[in-house]
Amino acid sequence: MNSIAGAAFASWRLEPGTFAALFGFAFFYARGWIRLQSRAARRFPLPRLLCFFAGIAALALALFSPLDAFANFLLSIHMVQHLMLTMVAPPLLLLGAPFLPILLGLPRRFVADGLGPFLAWHPLKTLGHFLTNPIFALLAFCLSNILWHLPVAYELALRSTAWHRVEHMFFLGTAILFWWHVINPWPTHNRWPRWTVIPYLLLADFQNTALAAFFSFYDQVLYPTYAAAPRFGNFSALNDQAAAGGIMWVPGSIAFLIPCAVVAIQFLSPKRTPAAVPSSAFPAFLRFLFQSFRLPRVPLTRLRRPLQFLLLGLALLIIWDGFTGPQLSAMNAAGTLPWTHWRGLTVLALLFVGNLFCMSCPFMLVRDGARKILSPFGFGKIPWPRFLRNKWLPVVLIALYLWAYEGFSLWDRPWATAAIILGYFAAASLVDSIFKGASFCKYVCPIGQFHFMQSLVSPAEIRIREPDVCAGCRTYDCIKGNASQRGCELQLFQPRKSGNMDCTFCLDCVSACPHDNVALQPVAPAADLWKSTPRSSIGRWESRPDLAALVLVLTFGAFANAASMVAPVQDLAASFDLSHLAFTTAFLGLFLLALPLFATVCAAALARPYEKSRVSLSRTIAAYAIALAPVGSGMWLAHFVFHLFTASHTPIPVFQRLFGLEPDWSIASWSWPGLLGVELLFLDAGFLLTLYALWRIARKRSPRPLFAFLPWAMIAIFLFAFGAWVVFQPMQMRGTLMSSASQAGVPRLVTAAE
Repeated sequence: MNSIAGAAFASWRLEPGTFAALFGFAFFYARGWIRLQSRAARRFPLPRLLCFFAGIAALALALFSPLDAFANFLLSIHMVQHLMLTMVAPPLLLLGAPFLPILLGLPRRFVADGLGPFLAWHPLKTLGHFLTNPIFALLAFCLSNILWHLPVAYELALRSTAWHRVEHMFFLGTAILFWWHVINPWPTHNRWPRWTVIPYLLLADFQNTALAAFFSFYDQVLYPTYAAAPRFGNFSALNDQAAAGGIMWVPGSIAFLIPCAVVAIQFLSPKRTPAAVPSSAFPAFLRFLFQSFRLPRVPLTRLRRPLQFLLLGLALLIIWDGFTGPQLSAMNAAGTLPWTHWRGLTVLALLFVGNLFCMSCPFMLVRDGARKILSPFGFGKIPWPRFLRNKWLPVVLIALYLWAYEGFSLWDRPWATAAIILGYFAAASLVDSIFKGASFCKYVCPIGQFHFMQSLVSPAEIRIREPDVCAGCRTYDCIKGNASQRGCELQLFQPRKSGNMDCTFCLDCVSACPHDNVALQPVAPAADLWKSTPRSSIGRWESRPDLAALVLVLTFGAFANAASMVAPVQDLAASFDLSHLAFTTAFLGLFLLALPLFATVCAAALARPYEKSRVSLSRTIAAYAIALAPVGSGMWLAHFVFHLFTASHTPIPVFQRLFGLEPDWSIASWSWPGLLGVELLFLDAGFLLTLYALWRIARKRSPRPLFAFLPWAMIAIFLFAFGAWVVFQPMQMRGTLMSSASQAGVPRLVTAAE
């Protein structure tokens, strides 16, 4: 095996024809670029030269390096070579805008007498116009990628040097056509509107993801050559195939999503012209998409109490069954409803409607009852302590919850779940019976803080309809209340409110407004993240390190919570001579404290020199960290939706048992082949929204926004890549009968593809 590896590493080989072509392109480009420095230096700066040479270097590395020799032994290495030819070299070459430099670099007589007439030939122009059509380019790129990975074509390329070269020519040629529409190299012009690049890239990413998932989850070796090839260590052909799928998906998706984010930023960023709208206004198409959509004026205030009574009944049922029912989580309402279905449904509601759970929270129903009983005796008059008027207490409580959930397997202890819910009722009633306002919701409740963060990307918000109506108001009933209706207990003054942070959707302001000027309205998701104006009761993001800590704990906690359930992490835990609790403490200590602290301090230190005004490191972190909320929301959505669908039918036999019927424990949950794609879509959308929010913040805070943006973008890229890896791993099926084997130390693991 050492001789094979040594031979592969020593197999740098130069094919004279290919090398001469690459050298010729580099030479003539450099020659033409030097000439252009005296004519159009601003259009051809040094980065263009560097991009083109980097593209040539990428081609040389793919074709001449040991990658080519390893390609016959490892599919994963062959996949790296293909990515170099399709994702790395073509965009770099096109970023160099190579046409004019190469033409100027060639001998003038050759261009004038030989190449010029050929380029002016009408049939050639027609062919070029057809080949660069975005529809043809996209189809050619996707079909080339799919067809050359079919076993027949792939094996043909492996066994024949000539066909291997043809394969590489197809990959490179179709990739150049594909990236042409994205890069739009000068002096060409866009064939379609610039915004079409976004769905163009996403369609290509979908094809890439589907193919990568097939490689990752197919349970047989696709290519006989790799099944018969010598293996390196314990790296089997099937593991090699799965690794190739991961390489295709993660770096491949990043290659599609990064330019997609760049184009979105360019398109959505307001144009800085005298006639332009203010930078705080939404772009026209977002206004059309969200603000032209009118939510039906349903009397939501009338639905609040019925929803609270409904959830109160479910909560009491869960508590009763948790204490008295079977202590196998899959057979108990406390083991299925709260951890799988309630969490999955609430994050979907947050995505499409907003903070629906807080509006229908059963804890507040019991709290309001306790208040009515105790208020005549002078209870509920004490202000919340000033030193606790922040989010530090819920940050600690959320971290403790994430630790206890995994360390003590709360999901598998129905009695513990029932005790937590019962304790929640007691805590909400006690705190708000002693202190004024909605102190529990605003300063204590970990569930509420989770929903506040997730609702930052919701497409709906409780807000005023017409600012002029509020400007003429003198009673301010929305916050002060009146004789028949209390005002906002969270001190969110509607005319100065922005976003969903701290808003429980209680609708008290809606009921109190005498002008019917407050309502649930559509907004652009995450638009509040890059606003620099102060918010009522919250202030500016940069002045709230406690909110930054909340977002960081919930964002990094999303990835830690999901990762703790996948097979590689569980195997890692088993390899250490540590108890489950000790490993969980170390793992979450890394993800919830060490990693976010190190990453944000480094990013802030790198971005701070480019700020318009020097502020403290903590204020820089607070200003940017809030933009990580969308990628965290994407991970929570991907994770909870996976469990919601794979355990969709588990409550049915539980309710059959509770109502005295014969439970059918063999009932199957939904099996949806597209579930993996939905998970990836949530993760992709959160990643892109985070990148856009970071860019908008960097533009406001820095005269050189790219340098301030990049360190924070690297955190987002790391989280996205890690989340992608998690999504592709087999995950423990908690709350189902399949997970009951975990009590014997053999957890059942599945993936979204099963």
